[in-house]
Amino acid sequence: MITDAHEAARAAEASALMQAFARSGYAANGAVHVLVGILALIVAFGGDSETDQAGAFKAIAAIPFGFVVLWAIAIALWALALWHAIEGLLARRDSSAKKWGVRVSEWGQTLVFLCLGLIAAAVALGAKPDADEAAQAVSRGVLVIPGGVFVLGATGLGIAIGGIAFIVMGVRRSFENKMTIPDDALGNGVKTLGIVGFVAKGVALLILGVLLLVAAVRGEASAAGGLDAAIDALLAVPSGPWFVGAIGAGLIIYGVFCGFRAKYADL
Repeated sequence: MITDAHEAARAAEASALMQAFARSGYAANGAVHVLVGILALIVAFGGDSETDQAGAFKAIAAIPFGFVVLWAIAIALWALALWHAIEGLLARRDSSAKKWGVRVSEWGQTLVFLCLGLIAAAVALGAKPDADEAAQAVSRGVLVIPGGVFVLGATGLGIAIGGIAFIVMGVRRSFENKMTIPDDALGNGVKTLGIVGFVAKGVALLILGVLLLVAAVRGEASAAGGLDAAIDALLAVPSGPWFVGAIGAGLIIYGVFCGFRAKYADL
């Protein structure tokens, strides 16, 4: 049974159609990040908007035939989730520890893209999700169970560590290991986009993780939130709008990089 599952996964991985869908997922993820970055810039300059993926999907829903675009994004993100699930199953490493490390990473990304696709589909169907309210509701539910403070704290720590990992990947340019980037002026530009984009996304995740840690330490679900809450927290500090503007620009850069990743990713 396990052998059959691996054979089916290998066949799917080698499929040109599956690879095309996975590349479309990278492109869709890039488009979402660009839109979130634009919304963050709007807020940085004094505007009012939801600066997270749910806000981006709502903005898309507001345009003519936006629900069609949202369904296309949802399908592309689910395809990318499936690709990462397959990559996790077929993890190829010389030791069991490294293999499971790859699986945790790949299946974690599977969960992220699966959830993003679900949010896009929900908005396409008319839902109006609020990421901050959802995060606070989940936090309240976690805090009331025995040991919930530690669960919430561990979640915040995990997200913060993920943010640090993004920053490290940007600084060390390790994203290049999974791409075939041309060795020319365009390729150098793509590498620069990757460095800046990964660092900016890492900073955003780090702030989000810190918010959850604060909620756990205080025992207050109201301190938790999504990316939108993280942006609001930044706006409250001195020079906050500048920081928010920098993160917004960085997310746009990361989104553009994801567009190139759709083309140059090693699949």
